[in-house]
Amino acid sequence: MFEELPPAARVVRHERVRDRRLRLRSVLTAIFSVGMVLAGALATDVIAQAAVTGCRVTYSVGSEWPGGFTGNVTVTNLGDSASGWRVAWTFPDGQRVTQSWGATIHPAPTGLVATNPAWSSHLGTNATVSFGFNGWWSGTNGPPALFTLNGVPCTGSVGTTPPATGPKTP
Repeated sequence: MFEELPPAARVVRHERVRDRRLRLRSVLTAIFSVGMVLAGALATDVIAQAAVTGCRVTYSVGSEWPGGFTGNVTVTNLGDSASGWRVAWTFPDGQRVTQSWGATIHPAPTGLVATNPAWSSHLGTNATVSFGFNGWWSGTNGPPALFTLNGVPCTGSVGTTPPATGPKTP
């Protein structure tokens, strides 16, 4: 019923199959590489377009006692979605944070910075994130005047990043 091929024909047939597989593998590798380059370009383009920013912050002191207090911060992202968030502020009277929850708070050269925990890194448009802390104070316990979200001042409105301007020609 089936005829056995002579050994030389079997070798030729095997080489043809191997050559086809190698060509197919090369084509698939090239397609994958082009796809990865395009995906990277699209991701960079999306990040570059995320120029509209804005946020709103609500700060409150939940309780206060001689030398200590509990602070609560709620941040609303009014701009484009962000993967990862940093909220920075400066206390006007030198207060210090001694314990935090919902964020990691650490000192920075210009005040304090709260960074997202791993389970709460995405902050979508109009989404809020809240965190709290216990703090220490001496003298007075005034509220921070300005908060920033990922470096953008939280003014309660949305703004756009102004375009770069070069020298003007007459």
